[in-house]
Amino acid sequence: MAEDKFPGWHGTTILGVRRGGEVVVAYDGQVSLGNTVIKGTARKVRRLSPGGREVVAGFAGSTADAFTLLERLEKKLEAAPGQLARACVELAKDWRMDKYLRNLEAMLIVTDGRDLFVITGAGDVLEPEHDVAAIGSGGNFALAAARGLMPTDLSAEEIARKAMAIAADICVFTNGNLTVERIRG
Repeated sequence: MAEDKFPGWHGTTILGVRRGGEVVVAYDGQVSLGNTVIKGTARKVRRLSPGGREVVAGFAGSTADAFTLLERLEKKLEAAPGQLARACVELAKDWRMDKYLRNLEAMLIVTDGRDLFVITGAGDVLEPEHDVAAIGSGGNFALAAARGLMPTDLSAEEIARKAMAIAADICVFTNGNLTVERIRG
């Protein structure tokens, strides 16, 4: 996100962990403006079901921008049912090239339980190398903690919960109000 455009907006941590035939997407509930917590129970993940195949999508950044992108992703998934990677690439292309979309300030983590991607407005569709992806203010803390826990025997949900707790202890823009969404591949 371009911090120069929206200085002071913080407060999202979204973490995706893939393990054992499922993906878990965990997120905190905090939204902050500067040093003030505006809301502690925000819902930052949506379930999409275009063509009957469920997709879980988490977002960081402007909520209105993220909803616009989620609507576009849903249309891409309707046009290419069961092809999450293709839909993500098509969304990223539009996001980068469209005059209106290019100004949207958000990032997405999307999964269908098999694939896990991070989509950015720079035209990136990134598949995590170590089955862990994170975005938002506390994303790097959650990512580091989850990657450190991956060699253990913990489940995807246990890794996500522990990693998010670590992020909440370190990042002032992340709270411990955790929600976890599961999806099987």
